[in-house]
Amino acid sequence: MTDYDAIVVGARVAGSPTAMLLARMGYRVLLVDRDAFPSDTISTHLIHTPGMAALQRWALADQVVASGCPPVPTYRVDFGPFAIVGQPRLAAGAPGYGPRRIVLDKLLVDAAARAGAEVRESFTVDSLVVEDGVVRGIRGRAKGGGEVVVQAKVVIGADGVNSLVARAVNAATYTEVPAAEALYLAYWSDLPTDGEFQLYSSGDRGFGAVPTNDGLTVALVAWPIEEFEANRKDLLGNYLAAFEAEPTLAERIAGATRQSRVVGKVMHNFYRQSHGPGWALVGDAGYHKDAVTAQGISDAFRHAEALTAALDDAFSGRQPMEQALAAYQDARDQATMPMFELTCQMASFEPPSEEQGQLFAAIAADAQASEDFVSMIAGTLPVPDFFDPANLERIVSGTPTEAGVAGPA
Repeated sequence: MTDYDAIVVGARVAGSPTAMLLARMGYRVLLVDRDAFPSDTISTHLIHTPGMAALQRWALADQVVASGCPPVPTYRVDFGPFAIVGQPRLAAGAPGYGPRRIVLDKLLVDAAARAGAEVRESFTVDSLVVEDGVVRGIRGRAKGGGEVVVQAKVVIGADGVNSLVARAVNAATYTEVPAAEALYLAYWSDLPTDGEFQLYSSGDRGFGAVPTNDGLTVALVAWPIEEFEANRKDLLGNYLAAFEAEPTLAERIAGATRQSRVVGKVMHNFYRQSHGPGWALVGDAGYHKDAVTAQGISDAFRHAEALTAALDDAFSGRQPMEQALAAYQDARDQATMPMFELTCQMASFEPPSEEQGQLFAAIAADAQASEDFVSMIAGTLPVPDFFDPANLERIVSGTPTEAGVAGPA
């Protein structure tokens, strides 16, 4: 008999919800992470409105609100000559929020434990147990302890871009767009955003600002991947100097106080094979894209729900495991590919063509088109719907529309 139905490796925004949902279904779940919580990690912080709707379904949204994190009802995408500003359509009535990860991840780990999952923090996974090509469990150790072997019907890698689980099973990358930028962030006090999620593009620099807990704002800077090695030699100096390219943000930075060191990482773009005999991947371990559209947390929540539904089908005998997990991966890819492609394009630092410039200017001048555009970024309007040729023709021609593009609310 196996020790658990599922072992989840990685307890952040993909792993803890996966463990929580499986435990709520009555399955025996072990959730492990090398970190102890609360602990921080690099993040854009933003939970778009569909992600907040997921937290509402899980009865956790109120905890995010109660943490003192301010709502983010308005999005600003500033291309320099013009800015697209609007309020996204809401999912389940919930605006976006940008909580600190020391708040959000701890909240999710605790929710998994309350649901009945066994949580082992400060636990390092050394390797997987594999028998006849099937993953049967993990080998690892608690801090200061000896190696233990734990078995399960399935091992789930929720351990990020550099997933040990993915490496151990040789999960193939089948779609990849080379990284275009490196992203860096720090926390600032007295940096106003007027309740907005702000994106700025200025030449070969990109910027983001998201209000978060404790009166802080996370300010993000992106520069081309070609500058990665040179700029890391003086990370703080290059981070601060970057703001000079965006005067409106630079002025606010000058009046703010930096409250943390600068941290960052390269923005990879890929899809990995996310299932196999005895294993599955969820969150950034299986699918990752540039942070410019801030989709990571909301995607992690969505895919945790999809994976747990697939595993429930398999554990209950409604579907063979291989078939259920293949359907999970196919549905994930189909749903996310349009945003993946848009995100990679937005992160490329390529200047807009004349035609694109005309389109963005027309969007910025039209309140309804602006609402539709930011709803697309937030995930409440499908990317293909916004870029439908008929819709783009209406925007560029200035044809008025009463309700904008149809899409899920």
